[in-house]
Amino acid sequence: MESRIGLGYDIHRLQEGRKLYLGGVEIPYIKGLLGHSDADVLIHALCDALLGAIGEGDIGEQFPDTDPKYHNIASSNLLEIVLGWVRKKGFQVINVDTIVIAQEPALSPFKKHIQENLARILKIEKDCVSVKAKTNEGLGELGRKEAIACYAVTLIKKECFHILLSRYPGSPEKGSCGQDFH
Repeated sequence: MESRIGLGYDIHRLQEGRKLYLGGVEIPYIKGLLGHSDADVLIHALCDALLGAIGEGDIGEQFPDTDPKYHNIASSNLLEIVLGWVRKKGFQVINVDTIVIAQEPALSPFKKHIQENLARILKIEKDCVSVKAKTNEGLGELGRKEAIACYAVTLIKKECFHILLSRYPGSPEKGSCGQDFH
């Protein structure tokens, strides 16, 4: 089976008067992230990781902030679109690992909910999604509570039936993993 790894990163400035979304979950806080969409840095980093794994650039190329149709869009919708592209190329998500870097707010109370939400969107088991939260120990714009950043890495693999079809064009309608070819 062909496997690929993708790495993503995103950072957004915090601003008063906006809602804060991380992993598609609204986090109660006095500020939110500034961006063209809902500015969910966790989902943006995950989209970049998935796009990188399938060789399709980054979120800014695919969903430019100059396009009004993406203004204030929920980043979870962008993730669902990217996931569709991953599947169209014959891959499935195996796991994702994320690190959110935020001096505030404390994210421990929300990590499980974020994990469950991402697992639901990605259609994978909860234990295949890791959400870690770190502070920046007071250093830089993250430590000064001016921004939130996130790193994400993902592993994807080619689904069984796509490999069989590419190797054996006259193969039967079902593969050894039981998935329909058509």
